[in-house]
Amino acid sequence: MPSNSHNKKSPPNINEKLQKVLARAGLGSRREIETWIKNGRVRVNRHVATIGERVSHVDEIRVDGRKISLSVFIPPRQVLCYYKPTGEICTRHDPEKRKTVFEHLPPPKHGRWISIGRLDLNTAGLLLLTTDGELAHRLMHPSYNIEREYAVRILGIVDQEMLKRLHDGIQLDDGFAGFKQIINAGGDGANHWYHVTLKEGRKHEVRRLWESQGVTVSRLIRIRFGPILLPKGLRTGHCVELDNQAQSLLLQLVGLNVSHPASTKVKKTLKKRNVTSI
Repeated sequence: MPSNSHNKKSPPNINEKLQKVLARAGLGSRREIETWIKNGRVRVNRHVATIGERVSHVDEIRVDGRKISLSVFIPPRQVLCYYKPTGEICTRHDPEKRKTVFEHLPPPKHGRWISIGRLDLNTAGLLLLTTDGELAHRLMHPSYNIEREYAVRILGIVDQEMLKRLHDGIQLDDGFAGFKQIINAGGDGANHWYHVTLKEGRKHEVRRLWESQGVTVSRLIRIRFGPILLPKGLRTGHCVELDNQAQSLLLQLVGLNVSHPASTKVKKTLKKRNVTSI
């Protein structure tokens, strides 16, 4: 049926999986919402929901007793590119009271920020966050083989045989691993820079690969995630919001509908929080 207003967005499609609908509405990542469902925190039409249950916009859905309205428009998607410094962690709350990346982010217009993967305490660089749980889930899923590129400073002697082993692959504790690409990025003395590319996100994988060869990673910066580069001139601890064109690249990468509304005209709104649009 035609909409009465061109500004009103359509509700979620009829007969979709519950966790997918809630993730797209920005309540959390799909994996996180699946855990809520398993723990009995989600109800559909007053019965305890099950994973894979299908819902439409006419169903009554409650999370922890709070009614979730699906009759309103789907909130505009936001995606942030944050330059994470070392010394910050990517969890929302830390029992050790360490700084988290979420302390420096602007408030989203809808939902909450979901980190697309993580960088460890001693790794800096590009961290993407979004309010779209379905997008976050797909970008983190290993089946999509999304490239991650890192600038890594190595302390120690590196020869061509070592580089060949790192490229061909090495057996680590959790399986076989190797770099898709290794580029010599220069440097003087004992410290030398390389740009390396992976197609997965295993824990500490870059460090473990180099350290398996008897050299030390003295600095590690993620400079690319899929098609998104760490913007030149962006200072550590600051972020930029991706524009529609950049978001479309991510959506196409994981087979999502580009027509899902994206946030626009955010530059003025977020200016005071050191956030701009690109």
